[in-house]
Amino acid sequence: MNKIDIVLIAAVAENGVIGRAGDMPWHLASDFKRFRAITMGKPQIMGRKTFASIGKPLPGRTNIVVSRDPGLAIEGCLTAATLEDALALAKADAVEKGMDEICIQGGGEIYRQAIHNADRLRITHVETALEGDTTFPEIDPALWKVTEEERLPAGEKDDYPTCYKVYERRR
Repeated sequence: MNKIDIVLIAAVAENGVIGRAGDMPWHLASDFKRFRAITMGKPQIMGRKTFASIGKPLPGRTNIVVSRDPGLAIEGCLTAATLEDALALAKADAVEKGMDEICIQGGGEIYRQAIHNADRLRITHVETALEGDTTFPEIDPALWKVTEEERLPAGEKDDYPTCYKVYERRR
């Protein structure tokens, strides 16, 4: 089995905002479609608040929820007390399913912990600045290089135009 990459996937406003009051501050149907295509079949790691904002396990993927609550049990999900424990569960799942990526999908604190170990970032840059209470960590160009870029005007079911970028860690 080849190396299993740790990938952070997020939609991020120009000012770094990714969330507000437990939800995303925009609707981007085209980005949801891309997210589904990228993550299908792969293990997903998210914090408890992110899971609560989604409200149910994402189908076709192993959902792993990180929570400090040792008694937390969520039907259809695995739980882990730490990001490290979640990564171990996700790696075992990826090996079992022959996947080469683990997707980390938030929230802010999980991203801050995981970015140091990430191999790739899949970021939808939302072309607006909005108020919010959750942010994505800064993407340092000394550590990350853009390897793919696609601009998308706002579609019929999108609140804003976006620019999707894939960043690879500089080695």
